[in-house]
Amino acid sequence: MKQMNFFWKVLLISTLGLWSGFATAGVVASKHDLTASGGGQATTTVTDEVCVFCHTPHGSDTAAPVPLWNKVLGAPGSYTQYSTLQTPTFDSTEAPVGSVSLACLSCHDGTQAMDVVINLPGAGGYNPAGQEIDATGIGQMVGSPVPMLGTDLTDDHPISMQYGGGGASAADPDGTFAGTLGDPDFNAPEKATVNGNPIWWVDSPVGTAATREKTDMILYARNDLGTVQPFVECGSCHDPHNDQTQGQTSVQFLRINNTASQICTACHVK
Repeated sequence: MKQMNFFWKVLLISTLGLWSGFATAGVVASKHDLTASGGGQATTTVTDEVCVFCHTPHGSDTAAPVPLWNKVLGAPGSYTQYSTLQTPTFDSTEAPVGSVSLACLSCHDGTQAMDVVINLPGAGGYNPAGQEIDATGIGQMVGSPVPMLGTDLTDDHPISMQYGGGGASAADPDGTFAGTLGDPDFNAPEKATVNGNPIWWVDSPVGTAATREKTDMILYARNDLGTVQPFVECGSCHDPHNDQTQGQTSVQFLRINNTASQICTACHVK
């Protein structure tokens, strides 16, 4: 009996330790948590559902490029993109703002309240045009130019752009890209196939090489330019579900700690 009690004590302590680890690195209590116990710039007591501000298990926007998306997306052509600066060294073709970046901007462009959702928590709150969870307690994102980026994206890292000036495509074999990128100052991406669909990433210094992990620079498949190929999007450098990035707290939601600019050098040959 004493041995059994000791076993349950160890199990309980281990479980609490694991839970503590999850609680300090994720969405709960982060700036992406808009509930009363969260760390967002505005919070609400109307609901304690952390995920509902972005996701819904039913009635999601199936046209959205992210899973079970619960927010109204902006118009792809409503943003001023980096290429309008006509920077001579910018040699990647941009597509209209889309993919996961459009989902991020549904809060971060400041054009609608952060709690506008398609499907309210609870029953009977479905509205495809969107409605606020808390019309008095949340409001629009503030803090321009960061974290409220606005619709002029020329002062931000380019998004919805071909990785490395183009060259990689769905026709390539899985593994490290062995062809020629349009810009040689980029590291070769990795490719795999999941459910018949190509996925791409760039290995970061963290984790296992040639295996896509959340700590890699994720690239997103798009077919806007005539062929399915990898694109750089907001989610390439940012993980919206992890506020504690490899121990770094000064800049949240990065895929890896940016010590010595290792996020930049994961993709850029510098």
